[in-house]
Amino acid sequence: MAEKILIVDDDPETIRLVKLMLSRQGYIVITASSGKQALDLLHAEHPNLILLDVMMPEMDGFQVTRQLRSNPKTANTPILIFSAKTQVDDKVAGYEAGADEYLTKPIHPAELVARIKALLARAKTRTAPLNTAEIKSNKVIGVIAPKGGLGASSLTLNLAICLRKYHKKDVIAAELRPGQGTWAIDLGLENPKSLNRLLKMKPGDISSNNIENELMQTPFGVRLLMASNNLEDISLVNATSQMEMVLQFLAGLGSILLLDIGANILPNIDQVLDLCREVIMVVEPHPGTIERAKILKEELLEKGFGKGKFLDFVLVNRVRADMQLTPADIQENLGRQISEVIPPAPELAYHAAMRSVPLVQMQPEGLVTQQFKRLAASVAQRLEQ
Repeated sequence: MAEKILIVDDDPETIRLVKLMLSRQGYIVITASSGKQALDLLHAEHPNLILLDVMMPEMDGFQVTRQLRSNPKTANTPILIFSAKTQVDDKVAGYEAGADEYLTKPIHPAELVARIKALLARAKTRTAPLNTAEIKSNKVIGVIAPKGGLGASSLTLNLAICLRKYHKKDVIAAELRPGQGTWAIDLGLENPKSLNRLLKMKPGDISSNNIENELMQTPFGVRLLMASNNLEDISLVNATSQMEMVLQFLAGLGSILLLDIGANILPNIDQVLDLCREVIMVVEPHPGTIERAKILKEELLEKGFGKGKFLDFVLVNRVRADMQLTPADIQENLGRQISEVIPPAPELAYHAAMRSVPLVQMQPEGLVTQQFKRLAASVAQRLEQ
Protein backbone atom coordinates (compact mmCIF):
# COMPACT_ATOMS: atom_id res chain seq x y z
CA MET A 1 0.00 0.00 0.00
CA ALA A 2 1.29 3.47 -0.90
CA GLU A 3 2.61 5.58 1.97
CA LYS A 4 0.67 8.68 2.95
CA ILE A 5 2.27 12.11 3.38
CA LEU A 6 0.61 15.14 4.97
CA ILE A 7 1.80 18.54 3.66
CA VAL A 8 1.09 21.46 6.02
CA ASP A 9 1.71 24.90 4.50
CA ASP A 10 -0.28 28.14 4.17
CA ASP A 11 1.21 28.85 0.73
CA PRO A 12 -1.06 27.31 -1.96
CA GLU A 13 1.71 27.33 -4.59
CA THR A 14 4.09 25.36 -2.34
CA ILE A 15 1.36 22.83 -1.64
CA ARG A 16 0.58 22.49 -5.37
CA LEU A 17 4.18 21.93 -6.44
CA VAL A 18 5.18 19.57 -3.62
CA LYS A 19 1.96 17.59 -3.94
CA LEU A 20 2.52 17.14 -7.68
CA MET A 21 6.12 16.03 -7.13
CA LEU A 22 5.26 13.50 -4.40
CA SER A 23 2.21 12.15 -6.23
CA ARG A 24 4.46 11.34 -9.20
CA GLN A 25 6.63 9.32 -6.79
CA GLY A 26 3.61 7.17 -5.92
CA TYR A 27 2.78 8.68 -2.52
CA ILE A 28 -0.73 9.43 -1.33
CA VAL A 29 -0.70 13.14 -0.51
CA ILE A 30 -3.12 15.00 1.77
CA THR A 31 -2.82 18.70 2.57
CA ALA A 32 -3.61 21.22 5.29
CA SER A 33 -3.25 25.00 5.15
CA SER A 34 -2.87 25.55 8.91
CA GLY A 35 -1.57 23.81 12.01
CA LYS A 36 -5.05 23.44 13.47
CA GLN A 37 -6.39 21.86 10.29
CA ALA A 38 -3.43 19.47 10.29
CA LEU A 39 -4.10 18.35 13.87
CA ASP A 40 -7.77 17.77 13.02
CA LEU A 41 -6.81 15.72 9.92
CA LEU A 42 -4.42 13.47 11.81
CA HIS A 43 -7.20 11.72 13.73
CA ALA A 44 -8.72 10.41 10.49
CA GLU A 45 -5.79 10.17 8.08
CA HIS A 46 -2.83 8.73 10.08
CA PRO A 47 -0.08 9.81 7.66
CA ASN A 48 3.28 8.02 7.48
CA LEU A 49 5.17 11.34 7.36
CA ILE A 50 4.40 15.03 7.93
CA LEU A 51 5.99 17.77 5.81
CA LEU A 52 5.56 20.92 7.87
CA ASP A 53 6.05 24.64 7.28
CA VAL A 54 7.00 26.92 10.20
CA MET A 55 5.47 30.32 9.43
CA MET A 56 1.72 29.83 9.60
CA PRO A 57 -1.05 31.89 11.26
CA GLU A 58 -2.46 31.01 14.69
CA MET A 59 -0.15 28.03 15.28
CA ASP A 60 3.37 27.85 13.88
CA GLY A 61 5.22 24.68 12.88
CA PHE A 62 7.15 24.46 16.13
CA GLN A 63 3.91 24.46 18.15
CA VAL A 64 2.42 21.81 15.88
CA THR A 65 5.53 19.65 16.27
CA ARG A 66 5.42 19.86 20.06
CA GLN A 67 1.76 18.85 20.09
CA LEU A 68 2.47 15.91 17.80
CA ARG A 69 5.34 14.71 19.99
CA SER A 70 3.27 14.99 23.17
CA ASN A 71 0.58 12.71 21.72
CA PRO A 72 1.53 8.99 21.92
CA LYS A 73 -0.42 8.32 18.70
CA THR A 74 1.81 10.68 16.69
CA ALA A 75 4.96 10.69 18.83
CA ASN A 76 6.61 8.23 16.44
CA THR A 77 5.50 9.86 13.15
CA PRO A 78 8.42 11.32 11.12
CA ILE A 79 8.27 15.11 10.89
CA LEU A 80 10.21 17.02 8.23
CA ILE A 81 10.15 20.79 8.71
CA PHE A 82 10.35 22.53 5.30
CA SER A 83 10.68 26.27 5.85
CA ALA A 84 12.02 29.52 4.46
CA LYS A 85 13.46 30.30 7.92
CA THR A 86 17.16 29.61 7.43
CA GLN A 87 18.82 30.82 10.63
CA VAL A 88 20.67 28.33 12.82
CA ASP A 89 18.45 29.30 15.77
CA ASP A 90 15.39 28.35 13.72
CA LYS A 91 16.84 24.93 12.94
CA VAL A 92 17.78 24.37 16.57
CA ALA A 93 14.24 25.33 17.62
CA GLY A 94 12.84 22.83 15.12
CA TYR A 95 14.97 19.96 16.37
CA GLU A 96 14.28 20.85 20.01
CA ALA A 97 10.55 20.80 19.27
CA GLY A 98 10.95 17.22 18.03
CA ALA A 99 11.44 17.42 14.26
CA ASP A 100 13.37 14.57 12.62
CA GLU A 101 14.68 16.75 9.78
CA TYR A 102 14.84 20.48 8.95
CA LEU A 103 15.20 21.60 5.32
CA THR A 104 15.16 25.16 4.00
CA LYS A 105 13.39 26.52 0.93
CA PRO A 106 14.20 26.51 -1.91
CA ILE A 107 15.54 22.99 -2.34
CA HIS A 108 16.12 20.74 -5.34
CA PRO A 109 13.15 18.36 -5.74
CA ALA A 110 15.44 15.32 -5.91
CA GLU A 111 16.97 16.17 -2.53
CA LEU A 112 13.58 16.66 -0.90
CA VAL A 113 12.38 13.29 -2.23
CA ALA A 114 15.59 11.62 -1.06
CA ARG A 115 15.20 13.01 2.48
CA ILE A 116 11.57 11.89 2.61
CA LYS A 117 12.49 8.38 1.47
CA ALA A 118 15.26 8.20 4.08
CA LEU A 119 12.90 9.25 6.89
CA LEU A 120 10.26 6.74 5.84
CA ALA A 121 12.86 3.96 5.63
CA ARG A 122 14.20 4.85 9.08
CA ALA A 123 10.69 4.79 10.51
CA LYS A 124 10.14 1.26 9.20
CA THR A 125 13.15 0.01 11.19
CA ARG A 126 11.51 1.06 14.43
CA THR A 127 9.26 -1.50 16.01
CA ALA A 128 5.86 0.08 16.48
CA PRO A 129 4.61 0.16 20.07
CA LEU A 130 1.71 -2.05 21.02
CA ASN A 131 -1.72 -0.50 20.94
CA THR A 132 -3.63 -0.19 24.20
CA ALA A 133 -5.71 -3.34 23.66
CA GLU A 134 -2.59 -5.41 22.99
CA ILE A 135 -0.82 -3.98 26.03
CA LYS A 136 -3.70 -4.86 28.33
CA SER A 137 -3.61 -8.44 27.09
CA ASN A 138 0.01 -8.59 28.26
CA LYS A 139 0.88 -9.16 31.88
CA VAL A 140 1.53 -5.69 33.29
CA ILE A 141 1.44 -5.48 37.09
CA GLY A 142 1.97 -2.29 39.09
CA VAL A 143 3.24 -2.25 42.68
CA ILE A 144 2.03 0.86 44.50
CA ALA A 145 2.05 2.23 48.05
CA PRO A 146 -0.01 4.90 49.86
CA LYS A 147 3.26 6.60 50.87
CA GLY A 148 7.00 6.21 50.42
CA GLY A 149 9.24 3.97 52.47
CA LEU A 150 6.94 0.94 52.70
CA GLY A 151 9.09 -1.43 50.65
CA ALA A 152 7.33 -1.32 47.28
CA SER A 153 10.66 -1.44 45.43
CA SER A 154 11.92 -4.40 47.45
CA LEU A 155 8.64 -6.26 46.97
CA THR A 156 8.71 -5.66 43.21
CA LEU A 157 12.27 -6.99 42.87
CA ASN A 158 11.78 -10.07 45.08
CA LEU A 159 8.43 -10.91 43.48
CA ALA A 160 10.05 -10.68 40.04
CA ILE A 161 12.80 -13.08 41.10
CA CYS A 162 10.29 -15.61 42.43
CA LEU A 163 8.18 -15.44 39.27
CA ARG A 164 11.29 -16.15 37.24
CA LYS A 165 12.85 -18.79 39.50
CA TYR A 166 9.80 -20.82 40.49
CA HIS A 167 7.40 -20.23 37.59
CA LYS A 168 9.88 -19.86 34.69
CA LYS A 169 8.38 -16.56 33.55
CA ASP A 170 10.23 -14.12 31.31
CA VAL A 171 10.08 -11.19 33.71
CA ILE A 172 11.04 -7.56 33.23
CA ALA A 173 10.91 -5.21 36.23
CA ALA A 174 11.14 -1.44 35.87
CA GLU A 175 11.68 1.46 38.25
CA LEU A 176 9.62 4.47 37.20
CA ARG A 177 11.00 7.29 39.38
CA PRO A 178 14.17 8.88 37.94
CA GLY A 179 16.50 10.13 40.65
CA GLN A 180 14.94 7.83 43.24
CA GLY A 181 16.10 4.40 42.14
CA THR A 182 17.02 1.85 44.82
CA TRP A 183 17.77 -1.42 43.01
CA ALA A 184 21.28 -0.42 41.96
CA ILE A 185 22.18 0.32 45.58
CA ASP A 186 20.50 -2.88 46.80
CA LEU A 187 22.43 -4.96 44.26
CA GLY A 188 25.76 -3.17 44.65
CA LEU A 189 25.74 -1.76 41.11
CA GLU A 190 26.98 1.54 39.74
CA ASN A 191 24.47 4.37 39.53
CA PRO A 192 22.47 3.43 36.42
CA LYS A 193 21.51 5.82 33.64
CA SER A 194 19.29 3.44 31.66
CA LEU A 195 15.92 5.07 32.33
CA ASN A 196 17.54 8.52 32.13
CA ARG A 197 18.87 7.92 28.64
CA LEU A 198 15.46 6.81 27.39
CA LEU A 199 13.62 9.73 28.97
CA LYS A 200 16.05 12.19 27.36
CA MET A 201 15.31 10.86 23.86
CA LYS A 202 12.73 12.22 21.46
CA PRO A 203 9.58 10.09 21.82
CA GLY A 204 9.77 9.20 18.12
CA ASP A 205 13.30 7.83 18.53
CA ILE A 206 12.37 5.36 21.28
CA SER A 207 12.20 1.78 19.99
CA SER A 208 12.19 -1.75 21.34
CA ASN A 209 15.81 -2.13 20.24
CA ASN A 210 17.20 0.73 22.30
CA ILE A 211 15.06 -0.30 25.28
CA GLU A 212 16.44 -3.85 24.99
CA ASN A 213 19.92 -2.35 25.08
CA GLU A 214 19.14 -0.55 28.34
CA LEU A 215 17.79 -3.62 30.15
CA MET A 216 20.25 -5.18 32.60
CA GLN A 217 20.38 -8.98 32.73
CA THR A 218 20.78 -10.13 36.33
CA PRO A 219 22.24 -13.39 37.72
CA PHE A 220 18.77 -14.39 38.90
CA GLY A 221 17.26 -14.21 35.39
CA VAL A 222 15.16 -11.04 35.70
CA ARG A 223 15.83 -8.14 33.33
CA LEU A 224 15.80 -4.73 35.01
CA LEU A 225 15.21 -1.20 33.77
CA MET A 226 16.71 0.88 36.55
CA ALA A 227 16.37 4.52 37.52
CA SER A 228 19.28 6.60 38.74
CA ASN A 229 19.64 7.59 42.38
CA ASN A 230 20.84 11.18 41.72
CA LEU A 231 18.35 13.74 43.00
CA GLU A 232 19.21 16.06 40.10
CA ASP A 233 17.51 13.56 37.77
CA ILE A 234 14.09 13.84 39.44
CA SER A 235 12.95 16.46 36.89
CA LEU A 236 12.95 13.71 34.23
CA VAL A 237 9.73 12.43 35.79
CA ASN A 238 8.02 15.13 33.70
CA ALA A 239 9.06 13.40 30.44
CA THR A 240 5.65 11.76 30.35
CA SER A 241 5.48 11.19 26.58
CA GLN A 242 8.80 9.37 26.64
CA MET A 243 7.74 7.33 29.68
CA GLU A 244 4.54 6.24 27.97
CA MET A 245 6.47 5.11 24.90
CA VAL A 246 8.95 3.21 27.08
CA LEU A 247 6.16 1.40 28.93
CA GLN A 248 4.38 0.45 25.72
CA PHE A 249 7.50 -1.12 24.28
CA LEU A 250 8.42 -2.80 27.58
CA ALA A 251 5.03 -4.49 27.68
CA GLY A 252 5.90 -6.35 24.49
CA LEU A 253 9.40 -7.47 25.49
CA GLY A 254 8.62 -9.95 28.27
CA SER A 255 5.80 -12.25 29.33
CA ILE A 256 5.40 -10.29 32.61
CA LEU A 257 6.18 -6.63 33.25
CA LEU A 258 6.39 -5.52 36.89
CA LEU A 259 6.31 -1.75 37.49
CA ASP A 260 7.71 -0.23 40.67
CA ILE A 261 5.26 2.67 40.94
CA GLY A 262 5.82 3.31 44.65
CA ALA A 263 4.10 6.32 46.19
CA ASN A 264 1.33 7.76 44.05
CA ILE A 265 3.29 10.82 42.84
CA LEU A 266 3.94 10.21 39.12
CA PRO A 267 2.53 13.03 36.93
CA ASN A 268 1.30 10.43 34.42
CA ILE A 269 -0.06 8.01 37.00
CA ASP A 270 -3.37 7.61 35.16
CA GLN A 271 -1.60 6.45 31.98
CA VAL A 272 0.62 4.08 33.97
CA LEU A 273 -2.34 2.53 35.76
CA ASP A 274 -4.26 2.25 32.49
CA LEU A 275 -1.57 -0.15 31.23
CA CYS A 276 -1.82 -2.37 34.32
CA ARG A 277 -4.13 -5.36 34.45
CA GLU A 278 -3.34 -5.77 38.15
CA VAL A 279 -2.14 -3.59 41.03
CA ILE A 280 -0.53 -4.79 44.24
CA MET A 281 -0.77 -2.29 47.08
CA VAL A 282 1.87 -2.49 49.82
CA VAL A 283 0.72 -1.51 53.32
CA GLU A 284 2.19 -1.56 56.82
CA PRO A 285 0.46 -2.18 60.20
CA HIS A 286 0.26 1.50 61.16
CA PRO A 287 -3.05 3.40 61.57
CA GLY A 288 -1.92 6.43 59.55
CA THR A 289 -0.76 4.25 56.66
CA ILE A 290 -4.02 2.31 56.63
CA GLU A 291 -5.99 5.56 56.43
CA ARG A 292 -3.89 6.60 53.42
CA ALA A 293 -4.41 3.13 51.94
CA LYS A 294 -8.18 3.49 52.22
CA ILE A 295 -8.07 6.73 50.23
CA LEU A 296 -5.82 5.18 47.57
CA LYS A 297 -8.06 2.10 47.44
CA GLU A 298 -11.09 4.24 46.61
CA GLU A 299 -9.17 6.00 43.83
CA LEU A 300 -8.10 2.65 42.37
CA LEU A 301 -11.66 1.32 42.56
CA GLU A 302 -12.79 4.30 40.47
CA LYS A 303 -10.21 3.27 37.85
CA GLY A 304 -11.63 -0.25 37.61
CA PHE A 305 -9.32 -2.10 39.99
CA GLY A 306 -11.11 -4.55 42.24
CA LYS A 307 -13.71 -4.95 39.48
CA GLY A 308 -12.50 -5.68 35.94
CA LYS A 309 -8.87 -5.44 37.07
CA PHE A 310 -7.37 -7.22 40.05
CA LEU A 311 -6.44 -5.31 43.22
CA ASP A 312 -4.24 -7.12 45.73
CA PHE A 313 -2.99 -6.10 49.19
CA VAL A 314 0.28 -7.23 50.74
CA LEU A 315 1.17 -6.41 54.34
CA VAL A 316 4.88 -5.77 54.86
CA ASN A 317 5.71 -5.91 58.57
CA ARG A 318 9.32 -4.84 59.02
CA VAL A 319 9.28 -4.04 62.75
CA ARG A 320 8.84 -6.47 65.62
CA ALA A 321 6.45 -4.71 68.00
CA ASP A 322 3.32 -5.46 69.98
CA MET A 323 1.84 -1.98 69.41
CA GLN A 324 0.62 -2.35 65.84
CA LEU A 325 -2.46 -3.35 63.92
CA THR A 326 -3.09 -7.05 63.30
CA PRO A 327 -3.86 -8.40 59.80
CA ALA A 328 -7.48 -8.85 60.93
CA ASP A 329 -7.64 -5.20 62.03
CA ILE A 330 -6.23 -4.07 58.70
CA GLN A 331 -8.66 -6.19 56.67
CA GLU A 332 -11.57 -4.79 58.65
CA ASN A 333 -10.37 -1.21 58.14
CA LEU A 334 -9.70 -1.66 54.42
CA GLY A 335 -12.72 -3.80 53.74
CA ARG A 336 -10.43 -6.00 51.64
CA GLN A 337 -8.56 -9.26 52.09
CA ILE A 338 -4.81 -9.23 52.74
CA SER A 339 -3.32 -11.82 50.41
CA GLU A 340 0.11 -12.18 52.02
CA VAL A 341 1.97 -10.98 55.10
CA ILE A 342 5.73 -10.50 54.77
CA PRO A 343 7.09 -11.02 58.31
CA PRO A 344 9.74 -8.86 59.98
CA ALA A 345 13.29 -10.07 59.36
CA PRO A 346 15.67 -7.23 60.29
CA GLU A 347 18.74 -9.49 60.60
CA LEU A 348 18.08 -11.04 57.20
CA ALA A 349 17.54 -7.62 55.65
CA TYR A 350 20.79 -6.35 57.17
CA HIS A 351 22.88 -9.25 55.90
CA ALA A 352 21.22 -9.05 52.47
CA ALA A 353 22.13 -5.36 52.28
CA MET A 354 25.71 -6.04 53.35
CA ARG A 355 26.10 -8.67 50.63
CA SER A 356 24.08 -6.75 47.99
CA VAL A 357 21.75 -9.74 47.56
CA PRO A 358 17.92 -9.74 47.33
CA LEU A 359 16.08 -11.12 50.36
CA VAL A 360 14.78 -14.23 48.58
CA GLN A 361 18.29 -15.14 47.49
CA MET A 362 19.69 -15.02 51.02
CA GLN A 363 17.57 -17.81 52.51
CA PRO A 364 15.77 -19.74 49.73
CA GLU A 365 13.94 -21.88 52.28
CA GLY A 366 13.37 -19.15 54.89
CA LEU A 367 10.00 -17.79 56.01
CA VAL A 368 10.31 -14.52 54.08
CA THR A 369 11.09 -16.36 50.85
CA GLN A 370 8.19 -18.75 51.43
CA GLN A 371 5.79 -15.80 51.65
CA PHE A 372 7.17 -14.29 48.46
CA LYS A 373 6.85 -17.69 46.76
CA ARG A 374 3.19 -17.88 47.80
CA LEU A 375 2.58 -14.38 46.45
CA ALA A 376 4.30 -15.30 43.17
CA ALA A 377 2.22 -18.46 42.91
CA SER A 378 -1.06 -16.56 43.30
CA VAL A 379 0.06 -13.94 40.75
CA ALA A 380 1.15 -16.63 38.29
CA GLN A 381 -2.18 -18.44 38.69
CA ARG A 382 -4.18 -15.27 38.00
CA LEU A 383 -2.11 -14.50 34.92
CA GLU A 384 -2.99 -17.88 33.44
CA GLN A 385 -6.71 -17.18 33.74
